[in-house]
Amino acid sequence: MLKIQMIRHGKTYGNTQGRYIGTTDEHLLESESQALLKPFFSPVECVFLSPMIRCRETALLLFPEQEYMIIDGFRECDFGEFENKNYQELSDRKSYQQWIDSEGTLGFPGGETMQEFKERTLDAFEHMIAYCIQKKYENVAMVVHGGTIMSILDTYGFPQADYFDWHVENAEGYKIRTYLEHWKFGRKELVVDSKITRDIEE
Repeated sequence: MLKIQMIRHGKTYGNTQGRYIGTTDEHLLESESQALLKPFFSPVECVFLSPMIRCRETALLLFPEQEYMIIDGFRECDFGEFENKNYQELSDRKSYQQWIDSEGTLGFPGGETMQEFKERTLDAFEHMIAYCIQKKYENVAMVVHGGTIMSILDTYGFPQADYFDWHVENAEGYKIRTYLEHWKFGRKELVVDSKITRDIEE
């Protein structure tokens, strides 16, 4: 059995402004450096993370002495024309209203479609699982983005839930277990045991 702590990165300035932060490579807020030193995550054998600065800084705070592996496919979605902007700044754009009306099913103008993003993320996750099988890991962590987590659990999570139901706040996530033998034979399922919050583990 493989246990996974699937964690969203800590808070950045863009997060506090409600901006679409995908390709923008922001640092964590200075306040996060102290807030995330509290050891509320269990030790692991390896930490898999997005290459973005906010994920690397979060991983170093939460798992300072662990082995790390950067997986490029775990990057957040490319929001294209919406990148680093918030609702107020986009509200008068026709393309943004069309995207809202589509309930997020349209692609981001100049960026990725949701299907492209999900396919990239799932491919990266399956490569991670293959590596865990090779190394015979039993306990790992992921420090990634909100969209990355939602894409993976929307596809493989159990009990099943809609994409946006898997949303978590910064530096929160899920404790998950899966059986690597099942993945070898195409039985791909992630059992979500509990949610991890910044203060307590539910």
